[in-house]
Parts: sequence; C-alpha cells; structure tokens
Amino acid sequence: MRLGMIIDYSGGFAETVELLQEYERNGLDLIAMPEAYSFDAVSQLGYIAAKTERLELMSAIFQIYTRTPSLTAMTAAGLDFVSEGRFTLGLGASGPQVIEGFHGVKYDAPLGRTREVIEICRQVWKRQPVEFEGKYYDIPLTKEKGGSGLGKPLKIINHPVRSEIPISVAALGPKNVALVAELANGWQPLFFHPGKRDLAWGEPLAEGFAKRDPALGELDIQLQIAFHLGEPSPEAVQAIRNQLALYIGGMGARDKNFYNQLACRYGYEAEAKEIQDLYLSGAKAEAAAAVPQELVDAVTLLGDEDSIRRQVAEFHAAGVRTFLLNPLAATDEEKVAQVRRLSEIVKEVVA
Repeated sequence: MRLGMIIDYSGGFAETVELLQEYERNGLDLIAMPEAYSFDAVSQLGYIAAKTERLELMSAIFQIYTRTPSLTAMTAAGLDFVSEGRFTLGLGASGPQVIEGFHGVKYDAPLGRTREVIEICRQVWKRQPVEFEGKYYDIPLTKEKGGSGLGKPLKIINHPVRSEIPISVAALGPKNVALVAELANGWQPLFFHPGKRDLAWGEPLAEGFAKRDPALGELDIQLQIAFHLGEPSPEAVQAIRNQLALYIGGMGARDKNFYNQLACRYGYEAEAKEIQDLYLSGAKAEAAAAVPQELVDAVTLLGDEDSIRRQVAEFHAAGVRTFLLNPLAATDEEKVAQVRRLSEIVKEVVA
C-alpha cells in the first residue's frame, strides 16, 4: 500500500517541491499533479522528477480531449524518461465546463474516446507503427477521412524506458468504471466509501474484470482522501463538509451531477436531494450541514491511531492500494510527521 499526495494550486511551487523532498525521506511514495485549467502539469512534473530520486509521479489528470492520443503517449514516455521510469499516466474526461469553456473543444463520447486513447498510447510505447481505425480517431488520417493522403504509419523515434507505462483513469459512472476495470492499471475515484463499494460499483467492476487481461495485474485503486492523525480542527471538518456539499449539491447540472448520483448509489437518496436543493437555492451552509456524518467519516482518514488502523484495514479490504493524501495538520512539520507515522501504521496493518 502506497502513500501519495496531490499537489494543489496554492502556495509557492519551489517551496512545495523542497517540502516534497522531506516527504520523500519520511515515507511518501508518490506525488500526483492535477491539470484542470491551471499551468500545465507536464512542466511541473518534469521539474519534480529532477528534484526527487524515489518518488513516483502521476498526472491527475491529463484530459483526454486536450492532447492528441499520440501526443499523450509521447508526453507520458517523455516524463517516464526524465524520471527514469517513475511516471504513471493519469487520464480523465474532465467535464464540458472545462473542455468546451476553456479549450473550445467539443465534449463528446468520453467513454469511447478514453478506450481509444488507451489503445493508441500502448501502440506508441511498444514502438509499433501507429495504425488505428476507430470511431473517434484515425491514424494515419487518410484522404478518404479528410486528410491529404500523405500520412503514413510512424513509430516513436526514441526507445521509451518502458513499453508498458501504467495508466490510471479517473472515473465515477458505472460504464466508465467498467472500462477502467477492463483496461487500466489504476483507478482514481473520489469520495470512495469502502463499506459500500459493491453497492455502488460491484456490477461494473465485475463486468470489467471479466474482460481484463491478467497481465495487467491487480487494479490499483488510488484514492484522494483527507487525512489527520488525531482530532482534526472543527474548521478542517467543516471544509470537508463544504467540499462534499459542493460536489453533491452543485457540481454540474441538476440531472448531470455524477457525485449526486454516487451518493444515491450509496443509499443517501433523500440526503442527496436535500443537499442539492439547498445548494442550488444558495443555502450552501445548510447544504453542508445536511451531509450525513457517516459519509464524512467513511470517505476520510481521520482519528487516533486505533481508528486509523481500522480505517486503513477497511480501505485495503475494499481494494485501495494507494492513498492520495490531503494532510490537514496545521504546519508542514506536523504534516510530514503524520505522513511518516501513517507510513509505519500502513506497514503494520498490511504486512
């Protein structure tokens, strides 16, 4: 079981990277870099690769619409090269607000496009001349499909460090999760309830695993999670409630909110409706207060050492193999110390 972190957009980047070196010495295994509509993640991951020795690196996530499949593969191979084989390609669809609103690209067929991007990436890394005829991508682009007719199959010039770079996909919907279970090395869910995994995702996971190539190995569930060893401050707990209310209540249109749908699959139909009604009416504080405490407890890693041990065991039993921590301690020194202690606890529990 690995411990990782996702770097947020706040604070000084150089100072954050210096602190990562301290985390690296104290049990952190992986760092993930988001790419919503901020600076690109690639330049920052390359900088981190140069400043660290052991930390694994992951994109969290590259949006499938913003690079061609071949460029996505080239970028992953380049980051794997400069990090000497430490990179995982994290992919996701994002949403129309970002894809159409910031990039001006049509948001369509996220499921089909994700499948084709994965297949093309794996061709590139194996140094095969890329030939792909799909529903969404044609490589080379022929004259019949609107090209000049001059394109020909090419293979990447460099020899990638690895011919099979791990791929992790952010997914929540049942069809997307089935695709992840079939094709990906890792899965990045959000608000993962270990006790209700099968209720929410049992069928799609089983569907995907039935088609999975055994060579892919176990699916690595990589979970973003708030973490605090000991009693967290009321302000930190309130921030968690606020985030849950935002996602369940206000993330997307009323009938297109994947997080609200997830809460319903967990069995919180009435609560999810109340949270959404309150949030969309502008009553955000009331929406946060309506988030069930049981849900707050289930999707976080908070408490004394005995409680943390129990929670780690529950997450591990549900298939979580990587924590992407959001440490809630007040100071950097406390955060590093708590990550070090969590690393020791994980080794005790998962030995």
